[in-house]
Amino acid sequence: MKIATFNVNSIKARLPRVLEWLDEASPDVALLQELKTVDEQFPRLEIEDKGYMVETHGQKSYNGVAILSKRPIEDVERGLPGDPEDEQARYIEATIDGIRVASIYLPNGNPTPGDKFDYKLAWMDRLVDHVRDSLLPSETPVVLGGDYNICPTDDDCFDPIGWADDALCRPESRSRFRSLLNLGMTEAWRALHKEVGAYSYWDYQAGRWQRDEGVRIDHFLLSPQAADRLQACEIDRSPRGKEKASDHTPVWCDIADAS
Repeated sequence: MKIATFNVNSIKARLPRVLEWLDEASPDVALLQELKTVDEQFPRLEIEDKGYMVETHGQKSYNGVAILSKRPIEDVERGLPGDPEDEQARYIEATIDGIRVASIYLPNGNPTPGDKFDYKLAWMDRLVDHVRDSLLPSETPVVLGGDYNICPTDDDCFDPIGWADDALCRPESRSRFRSLLNLGMTEAWRALHKEVGAYSYWDYQAGRWQRDEGVRIDHFLLSPQAADRLQACEIDRSPRGKEKASDHTPVWCDIADAS
């Protein structure tokens, strides 16, 4: 099963690029983030015409996540558990062919310090709780893909010194990411790649893309049962270089079918 994650930075603004990417990359499952639209205005028909079933968790103007799949989508849950007052659309989870998948749009957290950073850390704490208490005990393959807004290490940032105080690189953020790994989750791309300077996001400003000055913040975290079936994980840079591109580019992983 080829599973891709893609922060599209507005599905309406990026629809031609997304449809083009679905044709070219043809993932079995696509996890989208930052839809910036309510469920009723998601371009469902255009996506379904490409052969995908669609489940969304949208929000007007901000956030929003989706799961697209060529295979049946079952047991859909919207919203990260742990805070019933949190109305931000940042998490959707479902089962596809026995694999529990989630599309995650983790809070950015800037500026630091501040309420937004506090929200980011609290959201990450809830994610750790959910993985520990609900997902891992199920002993089913789990694939959590999305825009984590976390540079796991300095190797994942073009300018570690300049970004040291950014919420994406702060030690408090990284420690919570490591907490997920310490539970037994595997970061798919890093498990297969040792190189420094591979990125998934480049700011629109200051020619960052042209100079390859980016950060790697789009990740897959796999439970042991999914990690055992991991065959590949790559960053697809080609969509980022196209006209009217998202500032993120897709990342994909290949999970072998159950034997």
